[in-house]
Amino acid sequence: MEKIRVLLIKFRNELPQTGISAFRGAVNALLQSNNVLFHNHTDEGLRYAYPLIQYKRINRRAALVCIEEGTEAVGEFFGHIQQRVVLGRKETLLEIDTMKAEQTLVQVWNSEFSYSLRKWLPFNSDNYALYQQTEGLKKRLEQMEKILTGNILSFAKGVGVHFEQEVSCTITDVQPLSPMRYKDVKLAAFDVRFKSNVSLPNFIGLGKGASHGFGTVVRMSD
Repeated sequence: MEKIRVLLIKFRNELPQTGISAFRGAVNALLQSNNVLFHNHTDEGLRYAYPLIQYKRINRRAALVCIEEGTEAVGEFFGHIQQRVVLGRKETLLEIDTMKAEQTLVQVWNSEFSYSLRKWLPFNSDNYALYQQTEGLKKRLEQMEKILTGNILSFAKGVGVHFEQEVSCTITDVQPLSPMRYKDVKLAAFDVRFKSNVSLPNFIGLGKGASHGFGTVVRMSD
């Protein structure tokens, strides 16, 4: 059994729908150590591991989700928070509203949990072509469930959790959204509700763009 440390930091600063990249840039502009966990770039290229510091827009305001080593790395950010940053087109201070630290048991259970998944980007160019060629809603949902299961396994691997039992994932509702831009590419996006036998921390990201506010998970009341 593995308990995963998660620190949720909510700010007073409002963000527009497209403001997460600006927020990410503002946070990184404050840092002096160039810590890879804040931007996932190395001298050799991208850090392809699961992102441990994620930038979010929650209730129209900026937020950070820090996971495992990210909860320690974020201390550097606190040391520079009194400096003004450029957020969008104006200079401002990043003002913390609330901080909530939790430890979540990430494991497979005999029961299922219900989740919502906002702005999920499940597809790359290859599997989106396969999705479009797939006939019938049932088969398309099965394809998406397989991808979502893979996203959960990627998260678990990224935080050092190994499941001894099979992971189950059932999508109960899916709402297509307008295509969303990630790294200058428009990708198919969905709001999804699903059930899984894995307990997941609130506000972590799954799928593409997890560090940029896409694929945010919230557990629903059963």
